[in-house]
Amino acid sequence: MASAMVACQTWGLRARYVGKLGDDDAAKLHRAEFSRVGVDAKLLTAPGCASQQAFILVEDSGERTVLWKRDDRLTLRPEDVRKEWILDARAVHLDGHDTVAAITVAGWAREAGIPVVADLDDLYPGVEGLIEKVDYLIVSRDIPERLTGHADLSESLPLVQERFGCTLTAATLGRDGVLAWDGRDLCYRPAWRVSAIDTTGAGDIFHAGFIYGFLQKWELERTLDFACAAAALNCTRTGARGGIRPVEEIEGLMAKGTRYEPALAEFHRPKAGSVPDNRLSVK
Repeated sequence: MASAMVACQTWGLRARYVGKLGDDDAAKLHRAEFSRVGVDAKLLTAPGCASQQAFILVEDSGERTVLWKRDDRLTLRPEDVRKEWILDARAVHLDGHDTVAAITVAGWAREAGIPVVADLDDLYPGVEGLIEKVDYLIVSRDIPERLTGHADLSESLPLVQERFGCTLTAATLGRDGVLAWDGRDLCYRPAWRVSAIDTTGAGDIFHAGFIYGFLQKWELERTLDFACAAAALNCTRTGARGGIRPVEEIEGLMAKGTRYEPALAEFHRPKAGSVPDNRLSVK
């Protein structure tokens, strides 16, 4: 989440981050980094507590495994968040880690007509109450099946959208790209081919790219392409945000880069008469 806000700020948006840290040296580093890049960080302190830590194991392929260490006292609670931090936003981005607080924030945003974007990598207790308040739900590959029982994303994404009333549901697929359902059509975009050395933070940067394109009022295909390209370039450097590149460089990859072979057949079998290329109608 922090990496997504740093990316948005880097690309010229005004970003605000709300979270809770310990009172250790790691917290000082977090605060200093947010200040350096200009993110408006509303950071609460949990006394006598270490900040959240992540131990990241990166394979030669660039794929990574993350081991978390997080004290329960770092949980952000509804009473920790001020409504005025939310109501001047053009979009609100949430994950499901602090589910109760996220539900409260999403409710405030929904009442004020502010679009809510959510990044879910797991089904946390009570998270369905959050999904009901999300407009743009972009999740990891396995979440739609876990919510619906349908393994085929071309079936499960529409079912999630119908059940929870989201404007858009999508699943990020790593090297296979992204598949989205906008309530009428499936939109599949293959990933950009790069020499990846570390995939840490790719999901966060994808979501930042989606938010950026959404706020520019781009068409969905361009927004997804930008998000994929931003995430791909981040994977060419080490660290969760080591490869955040300028907008011009991201658009350069979109204009001149090559993609991985489309994996569309894995997710959708076109019927006779369906729309050609990567934009498919679901009957």
